[in-house]
Amino acid sequence: MNTGSDHGAQGAAAGGNAEDTTAGTAETAAPPAHGAEGAEEAPHVSKAPDFIKARRTLHLSWQVGVFVVGLAVIGAGVAMLVLPGPGWVAIFAGLAIWATEFAWASLVLRWTKRKVTEAAHKALDPKVRRRNIVLTAVGLAVAAVLVGFYLWKYGMTLPWHINDQ
Repeated sequence: MNTGSDHGAQGAAAGGNAEDTTAGTAETAAPPAHGAEGAEEAPHVSKAPDFIKARRTLHLSWQVGVFVVGLAVIGAGVAMLVLPGPGWVAIFAGLAIWATEFAWASLVLRWTKRKVTEAAHKALDPKVRRRNIVLTAVGLAVAAVLVGFYLWKYGMTLPWHINDQ
């Protein structure tokens, strides 16, 4: 795929001046004037190197490899949801790996980023923050009462060493 940026370099090598070169690349590399909507409508382009995209079987093998690697990372992320580790980070990383090759993954990743950003802005709302602080304080108070009751009743004895049931 030619973006037109190498035309300016050829023009400069052929004797054109540098001002003509930068004007040519600036026009061809300019984003669409439609704003954010124009960027979302742009077709998805594979991030594979050009020599891989030039051969159909090699490109298909590349896509299978990207899919398998992304699936492995997402699988590890799902496992880390119940095991120690950053599960959601790994799941989003696997989705980002898929988004380098697959348009549907790119759309899902864009939607996820938008929802996470909305949730972050909502969490910064003063009313929501106040509610979260109150709920955390109540939870900590309940936990402190339960731990205090346990220590009053059984002392420093671990639960599996209690014999007076």
